[in-house]
Amino acid sequence: MQQDRPKPILKLRRLGIDTYKEAVIYMREDCHVCRAEGFEVQTRVLVSLNGQSMIATLNMIRDGLLKPGEAALSEYAWAKLGAKDGDDIHVSHAPPVHSLSHMRSKIYGNELQGEQLQSIVDDIVAGYYSDIHVSSFLTACAGGRLNEQEIVHLTRAMVDSGDRLDWGQDLVVDKHCVGGLPGNRTTPIVVAIVAAHGLIMPKTSSRAITSPAGTADTMEVLTTVDLDVPLMRKVVEQEQGCVVWGGSVSLSPADDLLIRVEKALDLDSEGQLVASVLSKKIAAGSSHVLIDMPVGPTAKIRSMDMAEDLSRYLEQTGAAMGVGVRVHTSDGSQPVGRGIGPALEARDLVAVLQNTKDAPQDLRERALDLAGHILEFSSDVKNGQGRILAAELLNSGKAWAKFQAICDAQGGMKDIPSAKYTHVIEADKAGQVTAIDNRRIARVAKLAGAPADKVAGVDLHTPVGTHLEKGAPLFTVHAHSPGELDYALGYLEEQDGIIDIEGEPS
Repeated sequence: MQQDRPKPILKLRRLGIDTYKEAVIYMREDCHVCRAEGFEVQTRVLVSLNGQSMIATLNMIRDGLLKPGEAALSEYAWAKLGAKDGDDIHVSHAPPVHSLSHMRSKIYGNELQGEQLQSIVDDIVAGYYSDIHVSSFLTACAGGRLNEQEIVHLTRAMVDSGDRLDWGQDLVVDKHCVGGLPGNRTTPIVVAIVAAHGLIMPKTSSRAITSPAGTADTMEVLTTVDLDVPLMRKVVEQEQGCVVWGGSVSLSPADDLLIRVEKALDLDSEGQLVASVLSKKIAAGSSHVLIDMPVGPTAKIRSMDMAEDLSRYLEQTGAAMGVGVRVHTSDGSQPVGRGIGPALEARDLVAVLQNTKDAPQDLRERALDLAGHILEFSSDVKNGQGRILAAELLNSGKAWAKFQAICDAQGGMKDIPSAKYTHVIEADKAGQVTAIDNRRIARVAKLAGAPADKVAGVDLHTPVGTHLEKGAPLFTVHAHSPGELDYALGYLEEQDGIIDIEGEPS
């Protein structure tokens, strides 16, 4: 009788390599397992330890870091398997991933059914897809290649990929900004106003994908955002609202995995955007969602035609999922507030909540508009009265008091840090500011170090309409290190027309 062939064993050694959420295994090029199994670089292999297993991408090491018979795991894979130095692992060929055939079908332009998209999403969450597979799926879905029914199927699959919260309330509100507008950090202000009125608003927010700051990045300047579900629930039950990082609460975990690859691709397609936004909101237990959609020539949504198409997708998908979705289109022609970058945006939103004289009025007005629409989701607030109520809550100091209470409940409120290095960019001629390129001013902030360095970014001094003299300050670049400041300034030397000024050179 033939006995089962013993499984190849390797001894683990921790190298401490951070790949974020990508499972990677490192093995020697001359490893006996690689040679016996025919493994090559980028092979997907099954790694088993103490009854648990996961699929990882193979990277090979020629010599030096690992001894013969040793292997290493990325920190993500290490944590998922609960590994320890010296553990014995088994490495074998990964089982076939059948949903890849559905992904390839989409590449060729075929429509996917609900069970096919569910299979793809389940396999992504299970770790069966490499980054190459995920990027192929995202690309196949970009450029309007998902129809309305596919967007609904994808949203449902992403909701079902993780936990779903239930707050025991008929009315649970939320908001989301489509993005592309630097400095548009209205969410913390809106949450404070709405929660001060008593509505439930459990806000889960993303970190930056292609921008210099996401809401979670900015809120993290002021308080802790990495809350688990029990702590998030405790904060909301105590203060009616929260602003936490969605990646820490296992709501629509497929979205977090897709966003990581989208960020590298600098890709944010319409269908994926709808599924991403609404899956998070539905998983968080929201019954009504307000979508802020800035429209402008250098915003993410560049025309009203695009806005109308995306609004239709959002509203129809929300209806199919049993959630009320209202879309509010807004001016996306220029940045909002002054700060672009986590700490600078935090400074602006606190100024608005404190009703200081120098608070950015455009940020204040946008926050009041959005909060007013959300308050009107409530049956006790008449249409047209929401903004008046929002202004009362802000002007009275109740919103600021609520914001402080939310920060305290999430872990305590922090002081806002400032950058060590700054450089002022001046106008090269007199005239009037007529346009600001959202994308390129945001890129300056990113090259200066935002959002990884919370203090980095851009402080904008001259919104559209400003009259200025030659040599007047246009904006100030903030950075944590001189190298990052030089990096951003090097980019600026190659650019022309980030801020358009009409007028004769003086």
